[in-house]
Amino acid sequence: MDARFTAEQDEIRSALRELLRRRCGPEESRSAVDTPAGYDPALWTALAEQLGLPGLALPEAYGGVGCSLTELALACEETGRVLAPTPLLGTAVLVAPLVLALGTEKQRAGLLPRMASGTLTAALAVPTGAALGLTGDNRAEWAGGGRAGGVQARRSGGAGGGVVATEGTGRSGPEEQPRAPGWRLYGEVDQVLDGHSADLLLVAAHAGGFARSRTLLFLVPGDAPGLVRTRQRALDATRPQARVQLRDVEAELLGDDDGADVLGALARTGNTAATVLACEAVGAADRVLETTVEYVKRREQFGRAVGSFQAVKHRLADVYVQLQAARSAAYFAAWAAVHDERRVGGLALAQALEALRTAAAEGIQLHGGIGFTWEHEAQRYFKRAVADELLFGPAHRLRAHAADAARFFERAEVSV
Repeated sequence: MDARFTAEQDEIRSALRELLRRRCGPEESRSAVDTPAGYDPALWTALAEQLGLPGLALPEAYGGVGCSLTELALACEETGRVLAPTPLLGTAVLVAPLVLALGTEKQRAGLLPRMASGTLTAALAVPTGAALGLTGDNRAEWAGGGRAGGVQARRSGGAGGGVVATEGTGRSGPEEQPRAPGWRLYGEVDQVLDGHSADLLLVAAHAGGFARSRTLLFLVPGDAPGLVRTRQRALDATRPQARVQLRDVEAELLGDDDGADVLGALARTGNTAATVLACEAVGAADRVLETTVEYVKRREQFGRAVGSFQAVKHRLADVYVQLQAARSAAYFAAWAAVHDERRVGGLALAQALEALRTAAAEGIQLHGGIGFTWEHEAQRYFKRAVADELLFGPAHRLRAHAADAARFFERAEVSV
């Protein structure tokens, strides 16, 4: 493994940091999350047109830049530093890889170039922790069916015998013509990232009943009849969430084979998403540590800077060591996701979230009481750490699942 950054990677990071410094300061970020969309469309357009950020890890054949997950993860480290509210996570990290992996050529050609250009935003409507396989086996009935709730799918028209009335000229009245084959969804999903504003929803649903139970993915336009989306109050306002209700909504199956390995694709997407989130958390932790160090150098107590006290130095040194360990884990996860088959994204995410939580908590305390106020930035970083743990963790479950997947405890018992 070569840990050095390439010139292209350094250029992506520096260009993105400069753009975010000019366009996404604390005041701009606070204003953006209060809008109906939950983000600044002008900033999103700039990120897409000037840097190609949504299409960074997409192939050039579909309008992308042609880079790897590593470049996308490093870019998200910069967006994490400023807690940039954008639809990048839902569009480029969660939905685009699934469309690329499972979609038909027509679906890829119709959707991926628009995602890469930033003109089409997307959201993945699933319970993130369970569906992405980060905290346990994702083969449970989380998608629906029986008493599990969730979203359920049934065929409409075609082989299913559905019909639609059309105007006819005969005396018998309107003719009965077969409806085109399709699917209809009904159910509900909570805590869908960017679900209230996304132009396209990718919904996981249960189909086949008890006898032929399976999970499928469906494409649903944001303006589909019967689709009700309600923005929910979220702990971290920079990660807007929504409740998505599907009331007999017409949907298009992702791919042309209802026997595709959807659960495997979701698990692979979960690993890459965890890697990106780990880098994002590292960027946030680095920024909050940086601001805390700057503050304790300025703040005086008993006639000397607070940062000169040994106890304060030790606390910040501990945060720095934890941050660097998390950064190493996140970078390795990004490298492993591209170069080998090891899925270590969950472990990297666990370490990064703990580092961010620790850095934010110390930042709040060392700011002397103002850090937890609404006006200060430190509380926003702490909320990001806690909210990400609620959505994708918590850390101890991320580690436990990784240990189970590696059969770590079984090997330990054999060796004893």
